[in-house]
Amino acid sequence: MSRSRLVELSGVSKQQLSRLENGQIRLRLDHLRPFAAHLGYTPEQILLWGRFPGTGGHVESKGALREQEERHADPVKSSDGWVFPASFVRDQLHTSAAKLLVLDVTGDSMAPTVMSGDRVVVDTAHKSPSPDGLYAIRDTFDDIVVKRLQLLRSTKIARVKIISDNPIHAAEEALLDELKIVGKVVCCLKLF
Repeated sequence: MSRSRLVELSGVSKQQLSRLENGQIRLRLDHLRPFAAHLGYTPEQILLWGRFPGTGGHVESKGALREQEERHADPVKSSDGWVFPASFVRDQLHTSAAKLLVLDVTGDSMAPTVMSGDRVVVDTAHKSPSPDGLYAIRDTFDDIVVKRLQLLRSTKIARVKIISDNPIHAAEEALLDELKIVGKVVCCLKLF
């Protein structure tokens, strides 16, 4: 589709489109809404281009609403590669694509924060539970689970409270040295 046609269909000015294409404006979902339907995708599919449902692999474009993309693969599920715009990884997630892991969430222990079927993006470079927040950890069965971690600072030996947001699941405690942290959850992908 030509730029002129996209401008005509979306109602966005040529100047605005040019600023988005050249990275002069930080790309957000609300910037993509006027264009997405005319291009045949949702704003989320365009922003998280790759193996996001309904999108293909690498996109050849001449600056068309996407910056140079970086690839990374989930080492737990190596066939499930994801592509994120470099600007999103750098400016929103504050990491590099090589350090990211995408995990499918199952179960209800973190509901309503993270629901079964959601996917979370994990920064594997962040292995310390500080600040408190959502982390991917290995459980006693060596499975990866998402839990809220709270570093208990008042104890002599470093301990961590492992919290499920769903109140029907009890909290646990573990020694910090015994906790296997995969990384910090930096983003949740929800499909509607």
